[in-house]
Amino acid sequence: MQSGFNEYCSLSAEVFTGTVNHLVGTRWFKDNMDDSMENGTSCKKVALVTGICGQVSIQAEDIFRLLIAELKVHGIIRRSSSFNTGRIEHLYDDPIIHTSKAVTLHYGDLSDCACLTNLISTIRPCEIYNLAAQSHVKVSFDIPEYTSDINALGTLRLLSAIRACGLTDVKFYQASSSELFGKVQEIPQKETTPFYPRSPYAVAKQYAYWIVVNYREAYGIFACNGILFNHESPRRGETFVTRKITRAVAKIHLGFAEFVELGNLNAKRDWGYARDYVEAMWLMLQQDEPDDFVISTGETHSVREFVELAFQCIGEKIVWEGKNEDEIGRDEKSGKVRVKVNPKFFRPAEVDLLVGDSTKAKTVLGWKPTVTFPELTRMMVDSDIELMKKNPMA
Repeated sequence: MQSGFNEYCSLSAEVFTGTVNHLVGTRWFKDNMDDSMENGTSCKKVALVTGICGQVSIQAEDIFRLLIAELKVHGIIRRSSSFNTGRIEHLYDDPIIHTSKAVTLHYGDLSDCACLTNLISTIRPCEIYNLAAQSHVKVSFDIPEYTSDINALGTLRLLSAIRACGLTDVKFYQASSSELFGKVQEIPQKETTPFYPRSPYAVAKQYAYWIVVNYREAYGIFACNGILFNHESPRRGETFVTRKITRAVAKIHLGFAEFVELGNLNAKRDWGYARDYVEAMWLMLQQDEPDDFVISTGETHSVREFVELAFQCIGEKIVWEGKNEDEIGRDEKSGKVRVKVNPKFFRPAEVDLLVGDSTKAKTVLGWKPTVTFPELTRMMVDSDIELMKKNPMA
């Protein structure tokens, strides 16, 4: 299964600037065409993606590129007073997506059961990727009820809609989170590690995790939890710490800023590349049996390390002075302050150390990460520098 994925991905650049005929010529597509011809069914499969324009939409482009072979992708977006499709607008410039009308967006919300049921009944998807969430851990302390309604009950509403619509063959992917492990009970964390959530966000995600397991066992729904550790890319939301750092570094490099303010510099995370993790999501739904998987790199790095690597990308070496809230980071050569600690960015209950064990995913799915931590940091810094050059206000 992974060889088919890799073949498809290796051609993605050509496919997205070429013709549909090139896509139809890939072995992955032919295999699916052959299967559908044998079964006497159409190969025009349908996928539904929630949260397609939200904070977790760092994956959106890769999901489109991946699912485009299925020819039809439906996405759910929330209605707002301003257009919120910025992260995916560039996809409509692609000739394949534009001319084939491969992507259709619908207004909807995980808080609206009737809306979800109507959409699923109308679309009749073969695969559902539930990426929608109130995705900020710190913000979840400010709006815990809303976070629970979307992250926990929203998942239940989707699963209930699947049952109500009688979709017996649908495959459901739930975006779970390494925040489930919270106050870690063992290192590294794997599928059998006990959960100890430390935020309203994580508590809501734990409910979603177990309701997926329950519907799988009680009703036979093909439903999987992907316990994804932090996954980043140049399209990461600007308020997440990694992108906040790389944007600040780009602004400092171009003379638009002097320093960046951060919270806990010692928090450790297992950071991977979003595109690798999207591959894992897809692979989960290509298996014969549903299961839950930890997706991670197996390495842990601190926010401090990320800062140091990011500044190295612009030729600055950060040296640290002071302790706790008074700590600062200076450029060794110029002596300029580049990093300040601001207590307002601290969480009420911190998760200090996350590092995953993806042995199961490597064994069962044949999956492994391909981008290293330094490569990921460089990728994000370079991207933000180019973005700032084009639009300093971006």
